[in-house]
Amino acid sequence: MFASYLIGLREGLEASLVVSILVAFLVKSDRRERLPMVWAGVGVAVLLSVSFGALLTFTAAHLGTQQQEMFDAVTSLAATVFVTFMIFWMRTAARKMSGELREKMGAALELGATAVVVVAFLSVAREGLETALLWFAAVQGATSSASPLIGITLGLLTSVALGWGLYRSALRINLTKFFTWTGLLLVLVAAGIFKYGVHDLQESGLVPGLNTYAFDISGVLDPSAWYSTLLSGMFNITPQPSVLEAVAWVVYLVPVLILFLRPAAKTPASPASTSPQPAS
Repeated sequence: MFASYLIGLREGLEASLVVSILVAFLVKSDRRERLPMVWAGVGVAVLLSVSFGALLTFTAAHLGTQQQEMFDAVTSLAATVFVTFMIFWMRTAARKMSGELREKMGAALELGATAVVVVAFLSVAREGLETALLWFAAVQGATSSASPLIGITLGLLTSVALGWGLYRSALRINLTKFFTWTGLLLVLVAAGIFKYGVHDLQESGLVPGLNTYAFDISGVLDPSAWYSTLLSGMFNITPQPSVLEAVAWVVYLVPVLILFLRPAAKTPASPASTSPQPAS
């Protein structure tokens, strides 16, 4: 549930920030008559995202065993790519998000009502489609209970509340720290999703080594214990992984963590500001 909650919170807050920026821009520029068009674009984006998640679930449920394993593997690997991109994109683009969105909305207002709907739709649809894909991939290694759905729903509701609070200036949170800590946790979640994707490839028979175990700590990490379920659901840490699963987890986690924790490079000063002034 926590992994799904984190995905819903992180992606939902991105979408909430986008919507709050667009709404604030229209309100402050006295263009409130365009607000229904923004909400129309948001509504279509949400409907598309829910439909995409339903399509993934329906497709997986109507495949044969081997085909389903392949489908799960592909969605897991695709989700790993998306979440990795999302983590690093938010780290670098969060500061200039507001200016870019305001510029796009300003241009859309000049083009007309349809353009406003399109801007709102595109701004939210990316986060919504990523949320559906990430959630589907995250729950593949979890149980068949409703916990993942409850978790992502609670995460989305929390993000909407935070977005409203930020819009109303009732909340003052350090977004840089927020995205850093949630990004760190999502790196671990993504490593688990990648590991499970490799596991699905092995179960489908496309990749060998399913029964060649890297280690067995089931004597220490009881598979039936609550904490084992928690680790498996959050980060896909299992007591008896195959060698390839363990290698995949390490190969993803180590370089991504190093890149994520590396201090951001400072922007070099322009030559004009560093060159000596000519003598008068």
